[in-house]
Amino acid sequence: MKQLVKITLLFFALGLLMTSCGEATDAANKTAEAVTKGADKAKDKMKDAMASALKVGDKAEDFSLKNVNGDMVSLSGMEDVKGYIVTFTCNTCPYAVDYEDRLIDLHKKYAPMGYPVVAINPNDPEVKEGDSYSAMQVRAEEKSFPFEYVFDDGQKIYPKYGATKTPHVFILDKELTVKYIGAIDDNHEDANLVKVKYVENAISSLEAGNDPSPSTTKAIGCSIKKKKKMM
Repeated sequence: MKQLVKITLLFFALGLLMTSCGEATDAANKTAEAVTKGADKAKDKMKDAMASALKVGDKAEDFSLKNVNGDMVSLSGMEDVKGYIVTFTCNTCPYAVDYEDRLIDLHKKYAPMGYPVVAINPNDPEVKEGDSYSAMQVRAEEKSFPFEYVFDDGQKIYPKYGATKTPHVFILDKELTVKYIGAIDDNHEDANLVKVKYVENAISSLEAGNDPSPSTTKAIGCSIKKKKKMM
């Protein structure tokens, strides 16, 4: 009788163990499935972003953004232009800071030729406080920016261009057709060691009636800081 009880208890324990293992397996499978779905959604979003990003030959969208003086700025509102050196940049990224003086020089050299620099800060100030509108005003005054420095409030413009870094340059012609996308030059650390000036070469090509070559390069800089969406 005692032996029978022991056997019964053993089978009961085995049954509980199998049930527990089954539930654990189901939970693990559900977790794995959720992770896979999350990864798939992230991939889909990335694909959508890449699909909507501007490419050379596309027409860029105009915008109306507030500059550091409180005025609204649009590309179409600028006079006597042949094109635009639209640059997504910010106050805080070390790469962007390295290029500040070079952007100033680019504007001083090419704005009189009809190619002004238009600098857009795409960062969310709630993520990066140093890139707030008021901080932009301070930085613009400190550096005496001669170009328009505007704030992408609500981060509505940079996704339409497909900008991913600060700095990230888009050279447009007068009709807002994209002619070049990428880096300013090939050495962010030291302007004296630059071997290839991508932006300058691109504008020289346009002035000569040719398409820039290369027309795209890899933008080197900090990732644009965007607000994380609540789940």
